[in-house]
Amino acid sequence: MPDVFGLYLVLTNPAAGYERTAEAAVETGVRYLQLRMKNQPPEEVLEMARRLRRITAGTKTRFIVNDDVEIARESSADGVHLGQDDLSIAEARRRWPAGGKIFGLSTHTEEQELHARELAPDYIGVGPVFPTPTKDRPDPVLGVERMGRIVRSSPLTTVAIGGIGANNLAEVLRHAAMNFCVVRAVNQSADPAATIRRLQEIWREAVLRDRPPRKAG
Repeated sequence: MPDVFGLYLVLTNPAAGYERTAEAAVETGVRYLQLRMKNQPPEEVLEMARRLRRITAGTKTRFIVNDDVEIARESSADGVHLGQDDLSIAEARRRWPAGGKIFGLSTHTEEQELHARELAPDYIGVGPVFPTPTKDRPDPVLGVERMGRIVRSSPLTTVAIGGIGANNLAEVLRHAAMNFCVVRAVNQSADPAATIRRLQEIWREAVLRDRPPRKAG
C-alpha cells in the first residue's frame, strides 16, 4: 500500500547550511532527507553525508544519498535515490545488499512509471510538476494534471517533485499528490524550520483533513 508521509526534503546548497537545515528537518519530523551535491568531489560529498548521517541517526528522518550508491553505503545512509540515467536499481541492490535499505527512483513519464512497477522501488519521484532550474538538463514539465494522472494510476508510493513551494503546494495536493518534494523552497530559506512547518501545515490541511483518524493500538 502506498505510504503517506508528506514532505520529502532535498538539500542542495542550503542558505542556512547543510547541517543546520538537516537539524531543522529532524526537529520538524521530516520523513525523508536527501543529500544532493552535484559536481562536487566524491570525498567532499562523503564527508557531508557522514555529518548528516550523524544528525539523522536514531531519528524518524531517513537519510538518502542522491545518485551514488557507494557514498550511500560508506556513509551508512538509509537509502539511495537514482535517476533514469543512473545505476539501475537492480545493480544498486546488488552492490548494496544490506537489509532494510531504501531505493528511490525518478520518473518523468507514464512509461517510466509503468516500468518502475517491475523494478519495485520503495518510492518514485513524479515530475517535474513545474519548471525548475535545479537540473542542468531539466526534463519536460508534466504540469499538475498529468502528474495527478500518473500518481492516481500508480500502485507505488509517489512523491511529486519539481518547482513545488508554499505558493503552489495546495494545487499539487488537489491533484491527488499525497507526498511532495521541495528543493528551493527550503534551501533558499534563512529559517528552514519555519519554512518546513509552513509546508507541513499546508499539507496537513489538504491531506489529513479528509483522512479518518487512526485507531489507537
